[in-house]
Amino acid sequence: MKALIAKLQRLDTTVIVLIALVLVLALSAILVSTVGRNLLSPGNIRDILTGMSVLGFVAIGQTLVILGGSLDLSVPYVVSLTSLIAAETMNGRTGMIVPGVLLALGVASLIGLANGAVVTFLRVHGFIATLGVGLILKGYLDTTYKGTAGQVPWEFQLFGATGIGPVPISTIVMLACAGFVGFLLARSKFGHHLFAVGGNAEVARLSGVRTRRPLIWAHVAGSFFAGIAGLLLASRLGVGSPTVGVQGSYDLLSIAAVVLGGTLLAGGRGSIWGTIGGVAIFAVLDNLMSVMQVNPFFKDMVRGAVIILAVAVYSNRRIVARRERFTSSGREVPQLTEEGAR
Repeated sequence: MKALIAKLQRLDTTVIVLIALVLVLALSAILVSTVGRNLLSPGNIRDILTGMSVLGFVAIGQTLVILGGSLDLSVPYVVSLTSLIAAETMNGRTGMIVPGVLLALGVASLIGLANGAVVTFLRVHGFIATLGVGLILKGYLDTTYKGTAGQVPWEFQLFGATGIGPVPISTIVMLACAGFVGFLLARSKFGHHLFAVGGNAEVARLSGVRTRRPLIWAHVAGSFFAGIAGLLLASRLGVGSPTVGVQGSYDLLSIAAVVLGGTLLAGGRGSIWGTIGGVAIFAVLDNLMSVMQVNPFFKDMVRGAVIILAVAVYSNRRIVARRERFTSSGREVPQLTEEGAR
């Protein structure tokens, strides 16, 4: 038993998340079968993957920001604003799809640049900086819009409505973005520097890393991906909405998915695929509770319990790894170091 526990403690957090996802799928399939439904039916699979796509885009960007030791609470307002910019620019005209998309993503990137500049140059913590920027955006949305606005053409609506078999196009795009970001984190100088800054900014600076640049780019990417989520929601709704981001609670849910995926909230350690696993767990649980017709307020209770359990497991693994670093004879056990328990 001790050997099994030791092996579990040495597993990478991404592997743990994937194991947890398989267990959640198995349990959900059993529970759904009790009401005469099949969790793995094409319709249910499509619902789960559709539920993953919007949160997945936001969570990809949030992962980059958190890996750098920051946070982004402005994402729900960026989602709403980009949906409005795209819908108003397109205004039902097919020829304005590309300008609408480029303008929406450009504005989202500028907001991310502002977040990154405030965090790095003014040395304001990401929580406060992005909360302030988010409130500015909220004030603009509340005073400028009283309801939905604009209209996206039918061709653009296909982005959120079509798929290959049971797999939505939006989910395929989201997974492709996750793969690209995963490659950047693993193979690029930006990724290595971002991990270094998130782990210890002062040590990274003394090692010759320009600590401001990766964090600024992380915030730009975070808002950029939130902008893609806004475009997807505009595609699904057919219009822009000033409240669609807040109603989806994408700020807190994206942070929760990142933490559930094993990324340290303090930064410096984590993976994009762990985040996607966390998003998938939330999507499966939401689908399960929808099929079981669970009270919507109970969904938040389940999400909260899952997050607390995940963080407790990760924290316990690190504590045990520290305690078991040396044997009773004083000899070091390399495989049980904190690094090995990641």
